[in-house]
Amino acid sequence: MELVGSTEAAAAAARLLATFRQTGWPVLHIQHLSVRPNATFFLSDTPGVAIHPMVAPLSDELVITKYFPNSFRETDLLEKLQAAGVTQLLICGMMTSMCVDATVRAAFDLGFECTVASDACATRDLGFNGETIPASHVHGAFLAALGAVYATVRTTDDIIQGIQ
Repeated sequence: MELVGSTEAAAAAARLLATFRQTGWPVLHIQHLSVRPNATFFLSDTPGVAIHPMVAPLSDELVITKYFPNSFRETDLLEKLQAAGVTQLLICGMMTSMCVDATVRAAFDLGFECTVASDACATRDLGFNGETIPASHVHGAFLAALGAVYATVRTTDDIIQGIQ
């Protein structure tokens, strides 16, 4: 499932990851696996589920496996965050229009203060009513919706400048 701008988004996410590691802040990685019958993607032990080398977890970083777009659904993510005393989340990843959106909305509903790194997320073209919606429009629409209520949406540069 090729996403538009995924390499650039991964590079931005890598910069955020490096900054978090330097500050000693908690880092959690989420990996999506499919358990749907007849699934053709996100299958265990296939390249489609591999975490990109640019954002690969270190040996002491937690990787949570999820089976649904919402990273909290049927995982121990909430418990891990609560145990670490985390109240604010910086979220980035793939896809803006699916997993990022579902996770941010769930996190907000659970009381977390969320920030989404706009340039550290990517999506793909989507179809609706026989029309192809370009990835840039999908990305922008989902981030605009999240930014209206659920999260602060900022660029990687803005986030890093606020940390340093």
